[in-house]
Amino acid sequence: MTPASSPRYWCETDTPVGRLLLAGDAQALRRVYFQSGAHPMRPAPEWREDVTPFVRVLAQLDEYFSGTRRVFRLRLAPAGTAFQLAVWEALRAIPYGQTVSYAELARGLGKAGSARAVGLANGANPLPIIVPCHRVIGADGSLTGFGGGLHTKRALLSLEGAACVADLFSAHESAQAANGAPRGA
Repeated sequence: MTPASSPRYWCETDTPVGRLLLAGDAQALRRVYFQSGAHPMRPAPEWREDVTPFVRVLAQLDEYFSGTRRVFRLRLAPAGTAFQLAVWEALRAIPYGQTVSYAELARGLGKAGSARAVGLANGANPLPIIVPCHRVIGADGSLTGFGGGLHTKRALLSLEGAACVADLFSAHESAQAANGAPRGA
């Protein structure tokens, strides 16, 4: 049986950052979806709801959110281009509680000058939290886009004790204040 024809399973779980939908097959986790947003994922009719294939994933997520797990050790099967797969593998090398910029990640991949392409691949990550795309920030230290929302990115980085927890709005307000502009202008 080829991976494309393997039965797909799904389950949902509540976490401190909202409800997640996990999807995969009997061999590996393929997707993590944030269900709290405006567009929750609806499993395909042929997918089977079953927690059994996700027992290890659920246990490791619980450990992560309780602060006892820093690295996920799971079978993963994300679908993507060769470049996306390389970016997602590089994301897994970012240590717990640390952040890198898109440009730093691009340089680490030997692709200096391709921060935007790295950002697009990061945004297409099908396994957020597990493959820690939340650890990538703007060059100025600001929190930038995240599929689960900036509030979720901030919560994940806070859980990990990351030093940077500014976002685009606070960075913008700080810049305005430094230039003498009133807050909110």
